Amino acid sequence: MPRRSDRHKLEFPGGRRPPERESKHEEGTVSEEQIVGILKQHEAGMKTADLCRQHNISAATFYAWKAKYGGLEVNEAQELKRLKEENSKLKRVVGDLTLDNVVLKDLLAKNW
Repeated sequence: MPRRSDRHKLEFPGGRRPPERESKHEEGTVSEEQIVGILKQHEAGMKTADLCRQHNISAATFYAWKAKYGGLEVNEAQELKRLKEENSKLKRVVGDLTLDNVVLKDLLAKNW
């Protein structure tokens, strides 16, 4: 009897593995313009399943984009992305300065 882990493995002719599914969109390579365009197609009446198949994305990805970018125009989506990047940088700066402040306070407390 095969081992438990081997029971559910599929056998392919010649021991070869199936070809990997090619993706139109690699992770992180879809621009805001493309996302907004896909959402506009959905608003125009195209079914979610058809859109996902056409653009090779999952339904979860589609609905995440819809929650994040739904109702936005391209320029608003680009501005949102720019503001999020700027906010992230500012948070890092605040974290670095807070750490520097704590270190300096510790040094002063030890010297006095």
